[in-house]
Amino acid sequence: MNEAFRASSGKLPRRPVVVAPMAGGPSTPELVIAASAAGALGFLAAGYKSAAAMRAEMDVVAASGTEAYGMNVFVPGAPAPDAEAVRGYVAGLAADAKELGVPPGEPTWDDDDWDAKIGALLDRPPPVVSFTFGCPDSGIVAALQAAGSVVWVTVTGPGEAALAAARGADGLCVQGAAAGAHRGTFANGPRDAPDPPLPQLVRDVAEATSLPLVAAGGIMSQRDAAAALAAGAVAVQCGTAFLRCPESGANPRHKAALADPSFTRTAVTRAFSGRPARGLVNRFMLDHPEAPPGYPEINNATRPLRAAAAAAGDTGRMSLWAGEGFRAAAARPAAEIVALLDPS
Repeated sequence: MNEAFRASSGKLPRRPVVVAPMAGGPSTPELVIAASAAGALGFLAAGYKSAAAMRAEMDVVAASGTEAYGMNVFVPGAPAPDAEAVRGYVAGLAADAKELGVPPGEPTWDDDDWDAKIGALLDRPPPVVSFTFGCPDSGIVAALQAAGSVVWVTVTGPGEAALAAARGADGLCVQGAAAGAHRGTFANGPRDAPDPPLPQLVRDVAEATSLPLVAAGGIMSQRDAAAALAAGAVAVQCGTAFLRCPESGANPRHKAALADPSFTRTAVTRAFSGRPARGLVNRFMLDHPEAPPGYPEINNATRPLRAAAAAAGDTGRMSLWAGEGFRAAAARPAAEIVALLDPS
């Protein structure tokens, strides 16, 4: 395995495969434990959890004896630039709310328990801490490194990569546009140019920094993984590939939708959260194509609707996050998927 990956991933995973952090339920301690036992690097997801809940999942992984794992944290952004547009969007959810029998939540801003999470990670540092939606300041990066963690940052272009490198990151997760769920962009606005294919994005980022790069987005096979490694990545990160495995905590309806022929494509939407995210195209996405930037305000407003939809089995209103290669997701144990993805 590439020594740069060993140096940047804490506890020497045997395979150049990373199980992506999937906030909202899919990333469970059981998935991390199984993937790590198979030689991959599994990630827990701190997003949408309290610091106490985050630490409880870390305790489960630690109790299993798993040494190679990571924790992903969302970097809080600024409040929505147009609060009136957010309120107008939430008012437009009235028909969905009526059919689901629950009112929308309040479109409030919060920092996802940021300070408490950083404090908990410094108290009990995991081997790897990664960040999405931005890069923490250099003081936090240095403090985590001094505590014993390796620090990664999710980036979607050379500019973000250069900033993360300047702040002291040990490695970068280079996320392409084919990735499922939220894009890890630092800014919540329109892209300046179309996103290149993942191999080209890896090469572009490699020109901006010498840090080890982990490629993510649309990797569903050994062939996909080999292409990313050939472009200069030291490992690949996969999420959608693991959604249907028994260790995944994804909602059973979500798992079934990935194989349901009535779902034919994915698209990027702000409808559920106010941030660009890729999921299976369903009724909610089609009914609400013009959601404004507003994360986490819109995410907080739609949370009761998404929960009610999940409870009712209404896949037309669930956030069915998935990458472009979703049809290749297999209902197989995590260890088998790790082996199928490893091109080495």
